[in-house]
Amino acid sequence: MKLVCAQSDLSTNLSLVSRAVPSRPTHPVLANVLLSADIETQRVQLTAFDLSLGLRTSFAATVEEGGEMTLPAKLLNDIVSRLPQGEITLEVEEAGAGEGSDAGITATITSTSGRYKVRGMGVEEFPELPVVENGQAIYLPGEALIEGLRGSLFATSADETKQVLTGVHLKVGQDDLEFAATDGHRLAVVQTPKQGKVDDESDQPETDSREFEMTVPARALRELERMVGMRQGSEPIALHFDQGQIVFELGDQLLTSRKLEGQYPAYRQLIPKNFSNQVNVDRRQFLSALERIAVLADQKNNIVKCTLDSENQQISLSVEAADVGSGKESMSAQISGDEPKEIAFNVKYLMDGLKVLNTSEIQMHLNLATNPVVLTPLGGMKMIYLVMPVQLRA
Repeated sequence: MKLVCAQSDLSTNLSLVSRAVPSRPTHPVLANVLLSADIETQRVQLTAFDLSLGLRTSFAATVEEGGEMTLPAKLLNDIVSRLPQGEITLEVEEAGAGEGSDAGITATITSTSGRYKVRGMGVEEFPELPVVENGQAIYLPGEALIEGLRGSLFATSADETKQVLTGVHLKVGQDDLEFAATDGHRLAVVQTPKQGKVDDESDQPETDSREFEMTVPARALRELERMVGMRQGSEPIALHFDQGQIVFELGDQLLTSRKLEGQYPAYRQLIPKNFSNQVNVDRRQFLSALERIAVLADQKNNIVKCTLDSENQQISLSVEAADVGSGKESMSAQISGDEPKEIAFNVKYLMDGLKVLNTSEIQMHLNLATNPVVLTPLGGMKMIYLVMPVQLRA
């Protein structure tokens, strides 16, 4: 195998797929990236797979001799990323080692600054990426995916014992997409339109109209969010799935992941239908005040107390950190209803939600101090952020 490519192309694509290389591989070959060069298409393909998450990408190169091999992902990435910009030649040689041995496979990387040799392994033991052959693809607009993932991923659980909560529950309907995430203390639900903006209706690929739902690991979706965010074009993302796998195709890039098994909570039942109180407040002002008061809240238990004053139309935030100090902030707000006068929250949960509710003003919907509180943006995205209050000791 011999190819010539731009350092920037190889470095960028290596960085992308390396995110699917396990830090503690169960088999030596899983620490490698599969490199394939095709002389007919004049393209180089890179693949990494940790048996759960798989990433594949390709880019144009001058392929003088086709072939494939696996190379240590971290070592290769560390070398290529530090090489000067310009052309790189990568050539693979097989020394006269015994048949079936990987010891004789070496890749030579040559740039304007020097030459490096990296020992690789054969491709025989590298696992195949799962393939989904299940009729038509579902096409999802990139902007809808980005909006849905930004508004939900932060609320997933990090507790691996609650497997199904470590993912985002995706519902694909006739006209919209719904993203839901909960860690048991808060819930984020985002709805986005299923159809993207296209200049010409004929540019919109024919899509499957099936309605379905699935839970996808947050780790895979964070990589998808990163990949979609890096793209220049606005072409929709193709989604293929079967009983256990899900595959996203983004032009020359592919992401495959297993689905999370188990029944996702009936989260819509957690959202109260009616509220006795409503607070309209400036989002940035509210977030800034919380960030300042969180400095003291961090010293104790991360709890901030909110006091609603409907008579003076203001909301006050306060923290009492014994042996450290106390803090109080007040701001104007539009408050309707008289209860509750005081309600407490985990300050981090409030700040997380306010960061993604990207409108200038938000609404807080409340009942009793022990009931769930719902935050929604005024205008902009269709999102519900539910937070469970913290019970204050008398």
